[in-house]
Amino acid sequence: MTTILVTGGTGTLGRLLTKRLRADGHEVRVLSRHSQPYAVDLREDTGLDAAVAGVDTIVHCATSPRGGDDRAACNLIETARQAGVPHLVYISIVGVDRVPLGYYRTKLAVERLVEESGLGWSVLRTTQFHDLVLRLLRGSARLPVLLLPAGVADQPIEAAEVAARLAEIATGEPRGRVPDMGGPEVRTFPELAQAYLRASGRRRPLLNVRLAGTTYHGFRAGGHLAPKRAVGKVTFERFLASRLPEQD
Repeated sequence: MTTILVTGGTGTLGRLLTKRLRADGHEVRVLSRHSQPYAVDLREDTGLDAAVAGVDTIVHCATSPRGGDDRAACNLIETARQAGVPHLVYISIVGVDRVPLGYYRTKLAVERLVEESGLGWSVLRTTQFHDLVLRLLRGSARLPVLLLPAGVADQPIEAAEVAARLAEIATGEPRGRVPDMGGPEVRTFPELAQAYLRASGRRRPLLNVRLAGTTYHGFRAGGHLAPKRAVGKVTFERFLASRLPEQD
């Protein structure tokens, strides 16, 4: 049995990973800002020593698009070094080195911190989760017209499949950068939107909107996709069938 600390253990991925690890018989500590007994804000470092002490592996899932991920990683890494943690696993995103989105740049910076930490480490990049695509489409569908980024495709993946892969990595030896995980299909946003509308019973006209800027260009160029690593099994339609009632 391994003792594993999961940061961000109450989030979409963290909950699934924690459940998987416990089902496999491992002792799991869940760290988040509001989850006792390890209620820790990684950006502040208070209480982190107790959470890290005696663990065999840390799986770092905690993240915030509002910023501070690099500071949080520095605190976590320093505490892990002092505690002699053998293995640090980090979950990242396909395209952090190709799409100049601010959040992606921070994720890439954290990857480099992990690689240079002096700890045994593993980094897994995945494409976007189905959950994020659903959230984006739900938000857009609140308008009379469903607005979509023109010329952009996505390759969403099931978070539970990522959790299973992370559990495998976390219970093994450090592997460095492991092969990326992509969803089973590269789909255009109109295709994803139509699938959502069918599953939710809604009707909305679609409007493709051409945007400006280097980030949009990076997404249009497919920098966030991994078509050669389409290893996921759960399609977006199958995900929707499990999540949505007949009327969303």
